[in-house]
Amino acid sequence: MIIVTGAGGFIGSCLVSKLNHEGFKDIVLVDDFSIAEKTKNYEGKTYTTKIDREDLISWIDSNHKFIQFVFHMGAKSATTGFSKEAYDHYNLNYSKAVWNKCIEYGLPLVYASSAATYGMGELGYNDNHDVVSELKPLNLYGESKNDFDKWAISEKKQPYFWAGLKFFNVYGPNENHKGRMSSVVFHAFNQIKATGKMKLFKSHHPDYKDGGQVRDFVYVKDLSEVMFFFMNHRKDSGIYNVGTGNARTFLDLTKNTFKAMGRDENIEFIDTPVDIRDKYQYFTEANMNKLLSIGYNKGFHSLEKGVEDYVKNYLIPNKYD
Repeated sequence: MIIVTGAGGFIGSCLVSKLNHEGFKDIVLVDDFSIAEKTKNYEGKTYTTKIDREDLISWIDSNHKFIQFVFHMGAKSATTGFSKEAYDHYNLNYSKAVWNKCIEYGLPLVYASSAATYGMGELGYNDNHDVVSELKPLNLYGESKNDFDKWAISEKKQPYFWAGLKFFNVYGPNENHKGRMSSVVFHAFNQIKATGKMKLFKSHHPDYKDGGQVRDFVYVKDLSEVMFFFMNHRKDSGIYNVGTGNARTFLDLTKNTFKAMGRDENIEFIDTPVDIRDKYQYFTEANMNKLLSIGYNKGFHSLEKGVEDYVKNYLIPNKYD
């Protein structure tokens, strides 16, 4: 039996698809299933049962003998929230509770951290445990994720195997419910479909041209491959970056979306919203040496291949993974 928290969300639901594809059907889906927008993310998937996220800890107590692995992908994931209490509840304290149950019952754990922990990247984008306590995230979401990372690596008692994965800028199927937090590919597709053009943020940084802001865009299917690797690897516990290691511009991303849609490019630039302007990352790029050093060799989709697959096989036909 495999537990997947956040199973109705973007990354969690794609992980369930990967597990089903690999022949795993005894899966426990954990989420807030009252959110109707998430329903299509788990419709048609094979699983054993659904558990409300507030019932998980007690459910583990009653069923721990049947559990083989825990993927903790559930989180309060919006990066623009202002309630520290809510972030601490779901991203810090809830994660601590899951962690402690994994210790108590000898369960392996993979959990979702985030590249948002790196802030402006003042210390680089290296998944070295020594720098975790020095990082300066730009928002409460990043802070809550980093707070848990700090807590996890400082704990004397740890699950016999655990991995915290710092996901970079993820795009791909099953993100329809995320609204403003959906990827630029998703927004570009819908803007282009509706208006024939795409609006990108202007640069408010002298070192970057408009549209030249650079991020490490990683396809969600690659995240699932990495998590599946760790499910079978079960050693070399620690925090790992999960990106491509090859940063690309928003212009590259947008142009590839136009290309995949078979549309002529029509790009405009607008001011970055004031509420995020002073916390806007102009460059992110994962150092992937640590993951590669433990034997991960499946590679990652190029931006061109990832966007093409997402647009042609999911967005245009309105399909879910």
